Amino acid sequence: MANIKNVHPLSAEKLFDLLKKEFPDYINQRLGSELSIDFAHVYDVINVMFPEVIEGAVFSVTVNDDEITISGDFDSPEYNKALLEKELTDFIALKAS
Repeated sequence: MANIKNVHPLSAEKLFDLLKKEFPDYINQRLGSELSIDFAHVYDVINVMFPEVIEGAVFSVTVNDDEITISGDFDSPEYNKALLEKELTDFIALKAS
């Protein structure tokens, strides 16, 4: 789980839009890949999914006025969850600061 200070206050709606529009290009460029990424947003929680790699929600991003929390919803040695989480955390930290 990662916590990021919400210095440049982002609402869940604004972060959801940023993730949908900018995160796929960001992570694919950084990893030299062409990952398909899906997002779902309900109230203050955004689910991030990598359907071609892992079935179901991979990360949940919870947004409040003070911080953004990223938690992983799976534990599998087959996939490099740490790398995906690092890229997601770096992207959100960049946008929230």
